[in-house]
Amino acid sequence: MTAIALVQGASRGLGLAMVKSLAARPGTKVVATCRRPQLVTELHGLDNVTLIQCDVTNEGDVKATAAEVARLHGKLDLAVNVSGILHPSGKGETRVQDVDFPGLQETFAVNTFGPLIMAKHLAPLLQKGSGLFGCQKENSRHTGVLAHVSARVGSISDNKLGGWYSYRMSKAALNMANKNLAIELGRGKRKVVCLVLHPGTVDTDLSRPYHRNVPSNQLFTAQYSVDRMLGLVEAASMEDTGNYMSWDGQTITF
Repeated sequence: MTAIALVQGASRGLGLAMVKSLAARPGTKVVATCRRPQLVTELHGLDNVTLIQCDVTNEGDVKATAAEVARLHGKLDLAVNVSGILHPSGKGETRVQDVDFPGLQETFAVNTFGPLIMAKHLAPLLQKGSGLFGCQKENSRHTGVLAHVSARVGSISDNKLGGWYSYRMSKAALNMANKNLAIELGRGKRKVVCLVLHPGTVDTDLSRPYHRNVPSNQLFTAQYSVDRMLGLVEAASMEDTGNYMSWDGQTITF
């Protein structure tokens, strides 16, 4: 039986590595979405990868993507929301004086609202999944897995430094959205596991300006982080739905 996985935000960094890892998984076909798929040359021509144009902040694009997945495959076994921005300027706000409406709105649109709209349109396809991702338990079976890449800085209780208003707030809100989804999609016979995952500090464009004080053994390649997160996905069951987990399997407090 073929597993169908979708990665939202597949153009670079974690998303690109996620697509490559899933495409190498036996018996898996991958739908990769991003705003400009024509630029993702590394994924062109792969037989088991379908590229679809989708701007996560445009609900029309998201709805069309879900319709195309339904036409091509009729289901989803895994959906991963990856795309995220620190701030439109590329720098997190260190003081409240740096905060403005446009920055807040764009950061929330990409990091929080977009993933929730993706969940809205992809949930029916995940409920038709074959349970080919995650760990099935005898008395608590699921059809699909929905995972969001969040960040430890979205933890309110873990915030000791302040700053990064838009990013911290948008990720905390994403964590709440996932908790709601876990409750709603955990009802009935066609259950979906819903997770938020912290990838660690990864050598990507988003975090690269802040690597100076990160110990070398705590700075990961995108591939290493993706492999660890996919390990969590493969091990997840309905007992884990709603959880906020770090790449190493530790539960993060909200």
